[in-house]
Amino acid sequence: MSVPIKNKQPEEPAEEAEIKKIKVTLCSTNVASVEKVCNDFRNKTLQNASNNRRVVFKGPRRMPTKKLKLMVRKSPCGEGTNTYDRFQMRIHKRVIEIYTSANLIKQIASIAMEPGVSIDMKVEDYHKNIKTVTNSVNKQFKPEYKKADVLRK
Repeated sequence: MSVPIKNKQPEEPAEEAEIKKIKVTLCSTNVASVEKVCNDFRNKTLQNASNNRRVVFKGPRRMPTKKLKLMVRKSPCGEGTNTYDRFQMRIHKRVIEIYTSANLIKQIASIAMEPGVSIDMKVEDYHKNIKTVTNSVNKQFKPEYKKADVLRK
């Protein structure tokens, strides 16, 4: 008695969620509100990491403070002594990078915002920028120059 053999295909491993890179840029004229939002992002990310999810948090990186200066003459008519008012506005900027799966982006982005803080979020694939080298190591790399490249140098 023969038993029919079933065509059994090998089971595919469960694919992990695709990892995304989220770049968050925070800008404000108030330092305390920017730092509070940064701490909220960190706490929310660590809370998601405690639920056995892969989350990597980098930052906040403090970017240089922009100082917008304005010097205005005090006298409206132009007569009198040359006295000026000096006004200055400082813009503080923080950059945070979060590496996580795509389904956690909404949870991380749903934090309470401070008034006066502008947020810019960019989401991109983490593995998009990785390049693989297929050339063998033994081959010599010989760049080809065009006439225009040689003349520019």
